[in-house]
Amino acid sequence: MKTNSYSKLTKMKKKLLYLASALALTTISTNFFAQAPTLGTAAEYVLFSTDGAVNITGPSILTGNLGTNNGTTTTFENVNGVINDANLASAQCAADLLIAYNQLNATPPNYFISQLLGNGDTLINGVYSISQAATIDLNLYLDAENDTNAVFVILINGSLSPAAGSKIKLINGAKACNVYWKIEGMLSVAAGSSMKGTFVVNNASIELNTNDTLDGRLLTTAGAITVDGSLAYTPTGCGSPILNGPTPPALETTACYTLFSANGNVTNTGVSFVTGDIGSNVGSAIGFDSLNVTGTIHPINDASTAACASDLLDVYNYLNALPYDIELLQPTKFGKNLVLTPHTYLINAATIFTDSVFLNAKGNADAVFVIKIVGAFSTSTYAKVILINAAQAKNVYWLITGAVEINEFSTFKGTIIVNNGAIDLKSNVSLEGRALTIDGVVTSAAITANGTMIPGTCSPLGINSFDETVDFINIYPNPFNASATFTINNQSKINIAELIIYNVFGNEVIRTKITKQANTINTSNLAAGFYFYKITSNNKLIQTGKLISNN
Repeated sequence: MKTNSYSKLTKMKKKLLYLASALALTTISTNFFAQAPTLGTAAEYVLFSTDGAVNITGPSILTGNLGTNNGTTTTFENVNGVINDANLASAQCAADLLIAYNQLNATPPNYFISQLLGNGDTLINGVYSISQAATIDLNLYLDAENDTNAVFVILINGSLSPAAGSKIKLINGAKACNVYWKIEGMLSVAAGSSMKGTFVVNNASIELNTNDTLDGRLLTTAGAITVDGSLAYTPTGCGSPILNGPTPPALETTACYTLFSANGNVTNTGVSFVTGDIGSNVGSAIGFDSLNVTGTIHPINDASTAACASDLLDVYNYLNALPYDIELLQPTKFGKNLVLTPHTYLINAATIFTDSVFLNAKGNADAVFVIKIVGAFSTSTYAKVILINAAQAKNVYWLITGAVEINEFSTFKGTIIVNNGAIDLKSNVSLEGRALTIDGVVTSAAITANGTMIPGTCSPLGINSFDETVDFINIYPNPFNASATFTINNQSKINIAELIIYNVFGNEVIRTKITKQANTINTSNLAAGFYFYKITSNNKLIQTGKLISNN
């Protein structure tokens, strides 16, 4: 860092017009550096007015709290934040904003510069004073000179009017969370501009227009805030909290299943590809080709489906009891490029998901998202859940109390947990996660579904798919009566094998060693009905399947 004003000013790529002479500038003390004000709870807000309405007049994507301490917030879109109007939280924010304003107002400047900002100019860290209304044209660069703690404070004794297409660009380690603007007049940002930093406006209104982007905050001590078709989000870093989201549920045996109903059929039409188990605890799983399933098909209930049904109820109860952080207030407008961060969300009505929703983990690969929907849930065709900044499908949970319909060509991420509703996965749906319901049918039609983080402890009792296309052991007859013969096709691949037969309740009824090429098992005590078997050799599962007794 240079130790005098002159050397710092030479870092500027284009000379600004100074109100004082160069000689005067070189005598200004630089023994202090710019310091960030204390924002308090105002740091949580992307838009706030102490006294004035907050109006979102066009489709905008906002991350951060919104509010006013005297007025109302009006928005027709979902907001990734809490809206606080004239309540205890807004009163606290108003008090904190006044403290931050007073701190900025009392900050002595390092530099006195022209009101004409931008046009390729570069500012290094420090406190800048502008004595009148200012503008920004084209690009304004803020250069941290590789100091990630560098703070920029710009004090404007008048309004600020960034021109259309103007951009504030951060270089060499500069961060939006370390940029502060104090403006004694209206802030009006023309369309297509990109702003960085926290803008504290005193006794005046704020306007953000179409296609504007803000990485920062818009805060005013008195005045309306109007946002029309903009993207705005609170900055990260500088001590801002790391978002982890809620603690995820313990999935237990539900982790083994990709498609499951505790009470209802699971039915497929068309050619579907599934990774993970498929089954129902009360009903049947039909229409799936085992060659296209990397996992176990449970055609009827067994011990595994019973365990899954029990664990699924526990997962539902856990998620249902989670308190929500943010309520999304426009259920029919979910999606539409909304950005969500690691939180528990509530949508308190039937929900329509259109276009895309982005789940932003902010670089935290363990961050958890829970979206709780009270009512039915449906998507448009080609709807997309898009994971960004290290978000992972295994950490996304959708809790829905109603029927679910994922429409054609949609891409969906996360574990869907449904209470008392059917799940319908339409043709060409791609699911990275699970679709599980406590009570309702599950239907799929030519889909691709990949369960996430399937544990190696899953115990297959149904019809499994294996790399080998030829069974190691043939069973004859099947259906059987008093006995059945299990014949080893290739003894060189099997050492000592063990056969276990289960009834439909998952209870073990026969366990025996298979040591010869042909092994006849007494089955006379098995009542008529369906049974399942599994065969292991050298502690490795080699074959599973279904048996039928005619006794």
